[in-house]
Amino acid sequence: MPDELLDRLERTAEQLRRSKGWIIKDAVEEYLAREELKQRRNQETLESWEDYKAGRVIDGDDMMAWLDSWGTDDEKEPPFK
Repeated sequence: MPDELLDRLERTAEQLRRSKGWIIKDAVEEYLAREELKQRRNQETLESWEDYKAGRVIDGDDMMAWLDSWGTDDEKEPPFK
């Protein structure tokens, strides 16, 4: 571990009154959660792109018209099945 990083770790541990191991564990947990979220978003983006390419999209104006009709006497059918 580079000296500067080790110094930062030690200072942070002292300030937080935590062990260096606790800080490292916390940092790894946060890193893994962030990476898992990025992977999940990437997968959802790819799935959405496939839906778009296959024509499984809903026009935004149709969606807004449906939402605007909620609770009115002329409530529209959803623009999707």
